[in-house]
Amino acid sequence: QVQLVESGGGLVQAGGSLRLSCAASGRTFSNYVMGWFRQAPGQDRQFVTAITSSGRNTYYADSVKSRFTISRDYAKNTVYLQMNSLKPEDTAVYYCAAVATIIEQALRDVDDYDYWGQGTHVTVSS
Repeated sequence: QVQLVESGGGLVQAGGSLRLSCAASGRTFSNYVMGWFRQAPGQDRQFVTAITSSGRNTYYADSVKSRFTISRDYAKNTVYLQMNSLKPEDTAVYYCAAVATIIEQALRDVDDYDYWGQGTHVTVSS
């Protein structure tokens, strides 16, 4: 069992930045692919980014590429999402997700992940 706790959400103006954190506990962090998804009101949960267990590969949705950066700190069992140049359409609840695999490929579907955090709200005002 893995517990995931997100933090760092809030209200920011368009063009601003936020950094989300996801602290993982319960299992060997280095064996997990970590992902971020987001869900806007009335919409399905959508893939944002993922990082493989090794940290060697990262994957991004086209809508956030070049603006968002995922990273992980093995010593702190934490994955981060640095969000720059935020837009109002980035407004959503952001969820951290994890799955135990060492596969080096993109996992972009909600069903690919076994563990989820409770979500953190991000609101970008225009």
